[in-house]
Amino acid sequence: MSTLSIERMNELYERWTALWRGDFSHAGEILDPGFVVHQARPDGSDSEAQTGPARLLPEIEQTMAVFGDVAISVDVGPIVQADLVAARWTLRARYTGGLEHATAPAGTPVAFSGHDILRVSGGRFVEYWTCTDVLAGLTQLGAVSGPNGPARPGDDAP
Repeated sequence: MSTLSIERMNELYERWTALWRGDFSHAGEILDPGFVVHQARPDGSDSEAQTGPARLLPEIEQTMAVFGDVAISVDVGPIVQADLVAARWTLRARYTGGLEHATAPAGTPVAFSGHDILRVSGGRFVEYWTCTDVLAGLTQLGAVSGPNGPARPGDDAP
C-alpha cells in the first residue's frame, strides 16, 4: 500500500505523461529498476520479458520517431486508490512518416486513446497495465484495413 498523498500520486502521473511526450528527464525518478509492463502485444511477444526503464523508454522513442507535435490529454482521472493510479487518455499527434505499411502522408493528424493502471511502491512506478487502441491509430495511418477501406491499393481485390 502506498503512503503517498493523492497529490503526489497525481504528480507522478503527470511525469508519466511527460515521458510519453518525449521528456525523459524524470524517468529515473519515477520508474523503478524492476518496472514491469503488462500489455497485450500485437506481435504476440511477451511484454514482461524485459523490465525496467530499458523496457519502456525504447518503446516511447519508437513512438516519438513517427509522431510530432504530441499532445496527451487525460480524459478521466487520474484516479488514485491505495497504491494504484489509473487514467484514460487521448494522444493527438502529427504523423511524421516512417511507419512500416502506413500509406498516410507525413503531416496526417492522428488520435487514439488508451487506459493506464500503474502501481506505485517506494515513490516509483513498479507495474504498468495498459490497453491502447493501436488499431485506431494504425487505421488512421492506412496501415491496416478499417471501416474507411483498405490500407493499401489492391487489398480489396477478391
